[in-house]
Amino acid sequence: MRNSDFRRMQDSLLLALAFVFLGPTFLTAQDPVQEPIPGTALAAVHELYDLVTFPAGTTPDWDQLRALFLPEAVVVLRSSRDATSVFSLDGFVQDWLRFIEGSNVEETGFVERIVRTHATVFGDLAHIWVLYEAEIPGRGRPAQAGVDSFQLVRRDGAWLVASITNEIPTPDRPIPEVLRGGGQERE
Repeated sequence: MRNSDFRRMQDSLLLALAFVFLGPTFLTAQDPVQEPIPGTALAAVHELYDLVTFPAGTTPDWDQLRALFLPEAVVVLRSSRDATSVFSLDGFVQDWLRFIEGSNVEETGFVERIVRTHATVFGDLAHIWVLYEAEIPGRGRPAQAGVDSFQLVRRDGAWLVASITNEIPTPDRPIPEVLRGGGQERE
C-alpha cells in the first residue's frame, strides 16, 4: 500500500470516528437552524457542536467539552460501514485528539454543523436527534452527513449528555423521518 493510500484510508477512518460518515448524503434544501433557548437540552447539544467546530490553528476546549457530559457517559461511534466503537468520555476525547493529530486538522480546522434536530423532553430526560454535516476545510471533499442520537439528563439545573450514538445514512438506511425537512423543533 502506498503511503498516500494509507493516509487517505487513515483520514477516512479517523473522520468517521469524529462523527463524519462516508457514503451518500441525502440532504435536500436546508431549513435555517434557529438558536436554541438557553438552558435547554437542545442548547447543550448545540454547545457541543460549537465546541467540536474549530478554526485552523486551534483545538477544542476539552475541559468545556467534558463539562457537558455526565462523567459516566458513553459514546458509540460508527467506525466503518459495519462496525461501531464504544468510548467512555475520556476515550471519546482521546479519539478526537488522535483524529486531530493524525489528520493534521489543527492546520485546517474542523466544521460540524447542525442541519436539523428533533427534540423530545420528558421531565429531566431528553432525547435529541441531530442531522449534521461535517467537513475538514480545504480538503476538497463535500461535507458528509451523519445522524446523532443524544440522551441527556438534567442534574442540578444543567442538561448533561448521558450518551451519544450515531449512524451513517445509506440508501438502505435513510435519514429518519423526524429529520427529513420540516425544520427544527424546540423544547
